[in-house]
Amino acid sequence: MSDPHPTITIDLILDRHTTKEVLQAILHAILFHRLFGTVKPQTFEVLDVTMPGVSDPEMETLVNDKVEAFWRGVENGASKRGQITVTFSEKRPKKSWFQVYMGEEDVPWEQWIINAELRQPKSGHDRQQFLNTLGATLTKAVQTMVTHTLSDKGRSAVPPITNAAGISPFPLRIAVTVGGVEVA
Repeated sequence: MSDPHPTITIDLILDRHTTKEVLQAILHAILFHRLFGTVKPQTFEVLDVTMPGVSDPEMETLVNDKVEAFWRGVENGASKRGQITVTFSEKRPKKSWFQVYMGEEDVPWEQWIINAELRQPKSGHDRQQFLNTLGATLTKAVQTMVTHTLSDKGRSAVPPITNAAGISPFPLRIAVTVGGVEVA
């Protein structure tokens, strides 16, 4: 049996003022490193950290919708913790027990998990310390993305590209979970 797909985890502690901006930047950075079509780059400046992004209306809408879903989930729910999962898959023939072709199935080849927790600093000093820590966390997250995507394991996880149409030759899914429940 082959190795399961790589899973990369990024842990974030956010406050109300930075949540949307940070999550958008992190998602864009992941997409920037894992979309293989012609990508028009853009950058995001978050807490003095420059993060790469994708300038594509469809991807921007997808990212904004998922960040909004996360925000609504933590604002309206009892839990202030959530998770955004980005899964990259490939289409493979699905066969039945008797090797009869039964259509196609999505088989994940890589997954990124963003664990996010919402906290509120109590004082101005706490807030400054919080923002400094978050900035360092973002820098580390970008380093993790670059290190993984350039590593042998990161490169070998990518299946052969057989369809060069569009910005992503592979199916991609972004799921948002807050308090253990998936939100739309």
